[in-house]
Amino acid sequence: MSSESPIRLAFTMISRQHWAGGYNYQRNLFTALHRYCAGAIAPVVFAGERDDGSDLDVLGKIPDVEIVRSSAFDRGVLYSIPSICMGKDIAAISEFRRRQIDAVFESARFFGWLSPYPSIAWIPDMQHRALPHLFSKRARWRREIGFRLQIMSGRTILLSSESAQRDCLEYYPGCRGRTAVVKFASQPPPELLTTDPLAIIGKYDLPPDYFYLPNQFWRHKNHQIVIDALAILASRGEQAVVAVSGGSDPNEPEYLNKLMRQSEQRGLEKAFRYLGMIPLTEVYALLRASAALINPSRFEGWSTTVEEAKSFNVPMVLSDIQVHREQAHDFALYFDPDKPEALADQLQKFTNCPRRIRNMNGETGDRVARFARDFVLTVRRAITTFHRSSNHS
Repeated sequence: MSSESPIRLAFTMISRQHWAGGYNYQRNLFTALHRYCAGAIAPVVFAGERDDGSDLDVLGKIPDVEIVRSSAFDRGVLYSIPSICMGKDIAAISEFRRRQIDAVFESARFFGWLSPYPSIAWIPDMQHRALPHLFSKRARWRREIGFRLQIMSGRTILLSSESAQRDCLEYYPGCRGRTAVVKFASQPPPELLTTDPLAIIGKYDLPPDYFYLPNQFWRHKNHQIVIDALAILASRGEQAVVAVSGGSDPNEPEYLNKLMRQSEQRGLEKAFRYLGMIPLTEVYALLRASAALINPSRFEGWSTTVEEAKSFNVPMVLSDIQVHREQAHDFALYFDPDKPEALADQLQKFTNCPRRIRNMNGETGDRVARFARDFVLTVRRAITTFHRSSNHS
């Protein structure tokens, strides 16, 4: 790899249906790298034969992004066994070699401690340690074993917030000196902002002062408190509407249906308005025209929805957790994630809020450029550290 050539960095496909935040992270990263660090990194996305083609099409349209499909990246029940038992995922590494990869970005996938490539392991959060009761025993140990393997294998550990780094060093002190904080930021491309917000508001029959909650239906995202807060507002004679989009948790798909049945039983089906898994163009249209973004989550590594709201100066009503304070500072209203009355009080402040459609603010470019530069610097350091270590071993 010459110093002038782009670093061919391997990524694995993240399904938007299963993890919208991870998918949007990669999409924002690839766009930022092209816009602000062109020629530094060439992202190569490795996808399985069964991965969603429409998700890949969106990524493939970003300049400099290369898409590779191979059955080596289809995730079956036994996909992690070669990496653990043999020390490396031979099929995946063969594909990396065939595509002349220089380094690997690991996200929820471990390619083995004998992998011949410099590797950056992205650990979004330590949720399974902080909120173990929200995970099945199997899911908790799968995450724990995966994190420990990456740390023991000498990966550079990439984290998205100072809060996540503190947690990481507390739970895994062995990674001290090998962590890097790269705070991602969102700057949606123009083609995702062409949809008329008023048309989408009309499509879903939303009032002018609706709130928007675009989180997937995982338990830690805490949709329950929103239903409870809406019930409290109804008891006060207030009629708030929260538009909700996002997919179900693949590990607990029945949770979404349970919440929807509850909202109907409590007479809140018109207040808690589930729109489904909607296109990104509609997500941004609804965000830009909402009275405020709500994120009631109990735990985040670095919230994508908060970053997107910041990019458009959309007001925010956020759970009072460390990372939200780190992200939004004093530019949000906060509430205790265990107190629906507190959320109801904050939402009530937006009563009769006039409709306003917001455009991207002027500070977004600076934040996204910093994200791209920090990412490139982290990758370069990881490669240098890997080769230095290899030369001394």
